[in-house]
Amino acid sequence: MTESRPGLNCEHLKKLIREVPDFPKKGILFYDITTLLKDKVGFATLIDALSEHYLNSGIDAVLAIEARGFIFGPALAYRLNAGFIPIRKPGKLPGETVKWSYELEYGLDTLEIHKGAIQPGQRVIIVDDLLATGGTANACVQLAKSQGANIAGLAFVVELDFLGGRKKFDGMEVFSLLHYDK
Repeated sequence: MTESRPGLNCEHLKKLIREVPDFPKKGILFYDITTLLKDKVGFATLIDALSEHYLNSGIDAVLAIEARGFIFGPALAYRLNAGFIPIRKPGKLPGETVKWSYELEYGLDTLEIHKGAIQPGQRVIIVDDLLATGGTANACVQLAKSQGANIAGLAFVVELDFLGGRKKFDGMEVFSLLHYDK
């Protein structure tokens, strides 16, 4: 398991995340990152920590998952001098797309990427706000692989360790800044 960088004050960042009980339904504790995002030092620290982890990794592109991944993806791509590639819900991208459908707890969902957005062999990272069960991130991995990407890692702001999502990415680097056990 890859943890946060030495010297990063994860406890400070955790204190900036609001915990909302019973959202979106009773019994769920929701970790709301919007309170971290509005803190200019906290947000800058978060982007710095993500980018420092990948600075010397030769990343060609950052893939980000709609919608909250779009908050971090472009900033991270800018810091890494890499391209930004959005992964979107169906019908949001113009032109020809590649789709990947995956199962959710109560149904099916689909993600899309522009066909040819990734050149075979390009080193990419996939970024999102949260790693829970790993279903959405795994769909992104499959989309990237279908275009010949070399996946250098997956980056998340928050990981809910108790849901075991990282197990879906055996052999791949998973980097999460903040970890929650419950």
